[in-house]
Amino acid sequence: MRSEEFVFPGHSGESLSARLTFPPGKVRATALFAHCFTCSKDIPAAKRITSALAHRGFAVLSFDFTGLGHSDGEFGNTNFTSNVADIVFAAKALELKLQAPSLLVGHSLGGAAVLRATSEMASVTAVATIGAPSDPGHLKHLFANQLGSIEALGEAEVDLGGRPFRITSDFLRDIDQVSLKASLGSLNAALLVMHSPVDSVVDVSHAGEIFRFASHPKSYVSLDDADHLIRKAKDARYVADVIATWASRYVPESLDKDESAPDGAVVVSEVDPGGFAQDVLVGGEHSLAADEPADIGGTNTGPTPYHFVSIALAACTSMTIRLYARRKKIPLDSISVRVTHNKRHAVECEGCETAGATQDHFVRTLSLGGNFTAEQQASLLAIADKCPVHRTLEASAHISTTMA
Repeated sequence: MRSEEFVFPGHSGESLSARLTFPPGKVRATALFAHCFTCSKDIPAAKRITSALAHRGFAVLSFDFTGLGHSDGEFGNTNFTSNVADIVFAAKALELKLQAPSLLVGHSLGGAAVLRATSEMASVTAVATIGAPSDPGHLKHLFANQLGSIEALGEAEVDLGGRPFRITSDFLRDIDQVSLKASLGSLNAALLVMHSPVDSVVDVSHAGEIFRFASHPKSYVSLDDADHLIRKAKDARYVADVIATWASRYVPESLDKDESAPDGAVVVSEVDPGGFAQDVLVGGEHSLAADEPADIGGTNTGPTPYHFVSIALAACTSMTIRLYARRKKIPLDSISVRVTHNKRHAVECEGCETAGATQDHFVRTLSLGGNFTAEQQASLLAIADKCPVHRTLEASAHISTTMA
């Protein structure tokens, strides 16, 4: 995947920092991601979710709100209404760059903001919120002990997540005046509400309120033990997987097909340069994860590369046996194939040719159920060696590598 950094003018004319992340193949649809309160487009959850969505065919624009991240302006001069305006400006920037967004994704306060902004974007057909408050006034609990000072002095510096931010009385008045009920009732887009029942920042009851006031089509997905900032990589990937699958019902479908590859291309993109986790997109349609075990520096969020080789062998074996049983009318009720992999020295491996070298060794165990004869069982065992992946592994393959 590739990404493009650029700036665009926000609601006040200040330059806002944006990143447009492109999918590996053809753009399926465009999406806009709005980050959480006092966060930025570069927090791990935002980067993982936008990357995973891009991996699933979306061109995703993420940006820093005015006064946050790499964007210009003063955070103290912003409020919820200005955040909504920034989202509208971001959508216009995306339209100029590529195409108006059909999907909006908002995290925490960004979720509340995209709900409010949707009415100003005719292109949007789907909206997803993650840990969003149903009432922006909920933010006041984050600095409840300083509300008196803010009202009396007009502003005060508050500590949010270990960083100082200037909160003004104008900010408080703005969030007090905002109600999302009307926006939810006239959303005119499909809605997906995602929230963790153990969210300690925005209680899950807010998800219930958003869902209650929204019109159909609407869906709710629990994020179980995820924290508010979606810090775990597996949670971020889950969020992206669900959003991409759900949105496919409501956004245009134009997945890229590689005519030179009958089964479609396999595209693998790393999740985090600091680890080994990989997002895997197969044929432009199926998403998987790959990783390494924790004891060698991975996070164990998916099968290892050699697991995938074993999966290919086991799946192909099962399919080949089933096809053969159908053709021969063998009463085969069930198939289970177990494969293990290791490396053996050639001298330990029957049929290996190069002495002293190591050889990949796969052990395949078949469990077949059915009322068949011993002769039929022997034929099923023999046909396992005829599966295409088995033949590929036993033969020599040619791999050519080019730079994209």
